Amino acid sequence: MTIAERFARLPTAAKLLLILTALLLPIGIALAWVGNTGIRRATDALEERNHLQSRAAAQAIESLIARNALALRIAAAGALRQPRGDLCAEAAQALATAPAISRSFSLRSPTGDLLCTFGGFVPKDATPIVASGNIQVWLDPSLREVDVRVGVDGGMITAGVPINELRNAVSDTGTSVQYMGIRDRENLLTVIGSDPPPSQLAISEWPIGNGKLSARVGIEHQQITTLDRLMLLLPLVMWIAAAIITWLLVSRLLIRPLKKLERGVLDYRPGDGPLELPGKLGPSQEIRELRSAFSRAITQVEQSERETTSALEGQRRLVREVHHRVKNNLQVVASLLNIHGRTAQAPEARAAYAGISRRVGALSIVHRNHFAEMEENRGISLRPLVTELAAELRASAPENSKGLTIDLELDSLNTTQDVAMAVAFLITEIVEFAMLHAPKEPVELSIRRKTELTARMSLSSPVLVPDEDDDSEKLQFERIVGGLAKQLRSTLERKLGRYSVDLPVFPPA
Repeated sequence: MTIAERFARLPTAAKLLLILTALLLPIGIALAWVGNTGIRRATDALEERNHLQSRAAAQAIESLIARNALALRIAAAGALRQPRGDLCAEAAQALATAPAISRSFSLRSPTGDLLCTFGGFVPKDATPIVASGNIQVWLDPSLREVDVRVGVDGGMITAGVPINELRNAVSDTGTSVQYMGIRDRENLLTVIGSDPPPSQLAISEWPIGNGKLSARVGIEHQQITTLDRLMLLLPLVMWIAAAIITWLLVSRLLIRPLKKLERGVLDYRPGDGPLELPGKLGPSQEIRELRSAFSRAITQVEQSERETTSALEGQRRLVREVHHRVKNNLQVVASLLNIHGRTAQAPEARAAYAGISRRVGALSIVHRNHFAEMEENRGISLRPLVTELAAELRASAPENSKGLTIDLELDSLNTTQDVAMAVAFLITEIVEFAMLHAPKEPVELSIRRKTELTARMSLSSPVLVPDEDDDSEKLQFERIVGGLAKQLRSTLERKLGRYSVDLPVFPPA
């Protein structure tokens, strides 16, 4: 089976769905590619956003440490360059003008000796020694601040950046940091959140403090949601939905009402009453109009059939009347011939009247049986026709042939009027010839079915001698029976004492 044949066998709704899918497939592929590209770009954008926020948080810590280191360098350099009394007080006076800078610090000599402290700052270890111009950063052992030591000419200054300042610096960036931790080689200071960080956070590390420390930044792993994906794939979803909705609409609003209408029409049987079609066929005005058109067409057909039946019945009555009148007229003619035959003086005239009367009687019998055939409409039955004809021939036999016997062997067969007419005349001719030339000899008549559509009629009498052709009366007889056999579209089979012929009949019921 070819693809075209398989497609032709599909329901209309399935065909429509396949056609829509094939036509819209390039658009669907393009929309899917666009949607997938959009999802990939959105994912990349979210990852880039997470990266930028993590870097911004780390840079905020780096900037806070650098800002404190710069302010401490300036303050310490000014105080140690021209010492005049309390060095820490002079340094603190210089730091007072710098915003968001730690005001607690300590000063040491280049060799690490403690010179002074300010703001309740707890002195740190003398090590590491930081040379002038260098910066050293480490985590305070208390894990509450980041210590910054800056080397200047004449000494070192050490200060701590408290954890709240670190947290504020990250918050000021406006990023959604869920975790922030600062660590060195040994310790970890948790600025935001708790340690260890939740697994759903995206963790990144950034070096700060000239690489001495690293900032671990945890930001919630942002990705596009199912709704976002649906919105990006909305054109593709709309294409699929359009194909399915179209298929459903066609199936429910067109195919299903048409199927109901088809079942209503197929269930209709002429004569069982008016055509009843489904009333609910959906909102389609065209299908409702088609239903009305079917109803009108069936009504017109029924009306036409009634008119045709009435006309046919009238024609049948007319034909029946014609046959009835013909039969009556033939009977009148036969009666007149009998009357004139009885009053004729010459024996030849009486014999001629009797022969004509027998043939008119045979014709009348055929018309009478044809009239009965019209009542039942199944063809002329040969059995009653031949039986009545045999009785009529015996009744009309001359005085010297009153003892003629006709033996009948008849099957129940039906045939047409033309065949019945030829059969009646053929029987009349042979029986009359037998009663005139061998009145004491019986005549045997048989009609037997031969095949489904043919029957064999045989008449037996000693008077039937096919080779005696010298008599003119016998020659005329042979010509007549041969011609009647031709009307049956058959050849008369002549054997000594028996003449046979095939005749067409109706198949058995």
